[in-house]
Amino acid sequence: MDVTVKFLGGAGSVTGSKYLIDLGEFEFLVDCGLFQGPRDLRERNWDKFPMPLQDMEAIIITHAHLDHIGYLPRLVRQGFSGPIYCTEPTAELAKILLLDSAKLQEEEAEYARKKGYSRHSDPQPLYTIEDAEAVFPLLVPQPFEEPFQIHPTITVTYYHAGHILGAAVTKILIRGDQQEKRLVFSGDLGRFHDPLLYPPTLVPRADILWIESTYGDRISPKTKPEEELGRAIRDIFDRDGLVIIPSFAVGRTQLVLYYLFQLMKKGKIPKVPIFLDSPMAINATKVYLDYGKDHQLAAMLEQENQHPFNHDQLHYYQKQEQSKSLNEYRGRAIIISASGMATGGRVLHHLFHHLPHEKNGVIFVGYQAEGTRGRRLIEGEPSVRIYGLEVPVKAKIHQIEGLSAHADQEELLEWADGFCEKPKLTFIIHGEGRGAAVLSQKLKEENGWNTIIPQYLESFVLFEGI
Repeated sequence: MDVTVKFLGGAGSVTGSKYLIDLGEFEFLVDCGLFQGPRDLRERNWDKFPMPLQDMEAIIITHAHLDHIGYLPRLVRQGFSGPIYCTEPTAELAKILLLDSAKLQEEEAEYARKKGYSRHSDPQPLYTIEDAEAVFPLLVPQPFEEPFQIHPTITVTYYHAGHILGAAVTKILIRGDQQEKRLVFSGDLGRFHDPLLYPPTLVPRADILWIESTYGDRISPKTKPEEELGRAIRDIFDRDGLVIIPSFAVGRTQLVLYYLFQLMKKGKIPKVPIFLDSPMAINATKVYLDYGKDHQLAAMLEQENQHPFNHDQLHYYQKQEQSKSLNEYRGRAIIISASGMATGGRVLHHLFHHLPHEKNGVIFVGYQAEGTRGRRLIEGEPSVRIYGLEVPVKAKIHQIEGLSAHADQEELLEWADGFCEKPKLTFIIHGEGRGAAVLSQKLKEENGWNTIIPQYLESFVLFEGI
C-alpha cells in the first residue's frame, strides 16, 4: 500500500488548510479550510474541488477556525456526504462559526447585488445558511485522548493543542501489511502558558509531521498581558471614559473576560459594567461552560455566579436593541464586541459613536492586519471611515501585546523538541513565506530535521508498500 499527500491549501499561506491523504483504497482530508485574505487566494474558494468527491470518504478536522473548517459547506454542497470527525467542543463551535460565515456570505452577495459592484449580474454567496446547516448531521464528535477508527487500517487520536477550545494535535496511525506508520498534524498550536487552555501536548514520535509556522519567525514580547490591560483601562477610567475592546468572538473574548474578572477581583481596576455585545461570542462562551473538562477553568467555574463568564458586572447583549442602547452610554464601562480588527460587526456602531470623544479609549487585543480599520487606528490616523462617513479619532488607542492564540517561534521549537525521535520528514505548513522559511531553517540547523515547505497543489509520496 502506497500513501501520498496532496496540498490543497495551507501551503505557502496561513489559510485554506486542506491536506488530502490517499491510501489507494481510502482517501480522506485533514482540515477543510476557507481561503481568506488577498483576492487571488479567495478566488480559489470558487474553484471546482480537484478530485471526485465520491472518492473521498472522510474528513478529519483539527479545530473550528474558518481557515480550517470554512470550506465544509461548499464541499457538502458539491456532494460530499461522508463523516466529518472533530473533537466535541469543535463540533459545537463549528456550528456557530459556519452559520455566521454563511450569513455574511449571503449578506455580501445581496449588498453586491444592490450596489452593482460585482463582476457578475447576479452575484451569489459562496454558500448559504442552508448549506452550512447541511454540514451539521455529518459531524462526528470525538473525545480527546481516546483512539477511534475511521477505517479498519486507520486509527486517529486527538490531543490538546491549546489555541482555541477543542483544538487538537492529531495523530493518525496507519497499519499496512508490513508495518505501522504515524502521521502527526500539529493543527494550530497555542501558547504554553495560557490561563484558559491546556498547553500543546508533546507527542513522542511521528514518521511524517505537519507543523504550522504562522509565527515561525516571531518571538512574542515577554510581557504580562493582564497588567498591560489593567494599565490601559485605568488610563481611560482616569478620564471617566468608556472602554471599547474589539475582540475575536472565539478564544480572544473569553481570555479577555478572564483577565477582566481577575483585575476586578484583585482591585486593579474598578468594578464597572462589562457589556459583551456579540451574539457569536456569547454562544461561544456557552461552549466553554458546557465543556469544562477541556480547559483549565473547571475549578473556577464551580463558583456559581462568581466566575469570569457569570458575575454581577458582566452583561450579555444578544439583541440589536440592547446593542444600540450602548451608543449613548456615557461614563465608565467596558464594551467588548466583534470584529477583532474592526472590519465589521456591532463594534462599528460603538466606534462610530465613541471615537470622537477624547475621554474614551479603544483597546485592541489582537494582531491588526494591513488594510484593516484596526490597523489604521493603531497607526494613529486622525479619522477613519465608518458607514461612509469620516469619523474623527479623539479617543485614545491602545494595543495589548502577548494575547495571541498562536505559539511563537520559541514555543514551536519547544513543541518540536518533545519528539523523542526526529520525524523522517516534516512539512512546514500554514505559514507565509518568511515564517515558514525561518522555522524550516531552525529545525534543520538546531534539530537536524529533514524539512520541506510544500507549495499549493504539490503532491508527495509518503510511503511505498507499507
